[in-house]
Amino acid sequence: MSYPESAPARRPAAVVSAATVLLVMAVVALAYAVVDLVVLGGTVDAFRSAARDTSASPEQINDVVTLLRASAVLSAVVAALSAPLLAGLALGLLAGRNGVRVATWVVSGLGLFGGCCSVAVVVGERAAPLQLGSGEQSLAELLGLIGDAYPSWWIPLNAGLSVAQGLGYLVVATLLALPAANSWFARRPPTPTAPPSFTPAPHQPLSAPPAPPYPPR
Repeated sequence: MSYPESAPARRPAAVVSAATVLLVMAVVALAYAVVDLVVLGGTVDAFRSAARDTSASPEQINDVVTLLRASAVLSAVVAALSAPLLAGLALGLLAGRNGVRVATWVVSGLGLFGGCCSVAVVVGERAAPLQLGSGEQSLAELLGLIGDAYPSWWIPLNAGLSVAQGLGYLVVATLLALPAANSWFARRPPTPTAPPSFTPAPHQPLSAPPAPPYPPR
């Protein structure tokens, strides 16, 4: 015997939009990780070629190259790890899990802070280059070559992605705080109805068999 089931509540557009933004950010983060590693080889070659004309020693050049590679690999790893995290948050939001919404707010706050820091670093490097002592002039020359070693579009791309990342997290956090989203996550799942119970019939004692007739005398 089948029983009717209540239809699931329709996902509000705010939740769907927030999940879509997270999925787009996950794809972009994964693509950034790949491009970062692809660009690294050409950047190192360009840096070594430009560093030959400076007064830096081979050891100093190798140290800066190691720093350059470590920074690129670390950025790629962080971006690659953030992609499945954002995708998992998007799927959890679509499933209506309130705990995932809270986790998304936490991640959005951290991501917004990281994006602001990235933009501040890029602007600071352009506005006030690093100043070193006279004894470290060769190192200052090497650090000044790093920006020129990257492709001309790489630094503007990083700045644009940092701004877009911050705006994306801000949009997601705002969408999840709308009244429609609050109603969606505050809903309770329907309670399954139990099938009707049947009262068993009372136990009837077995009747005694009829007594045999008395034999004739």
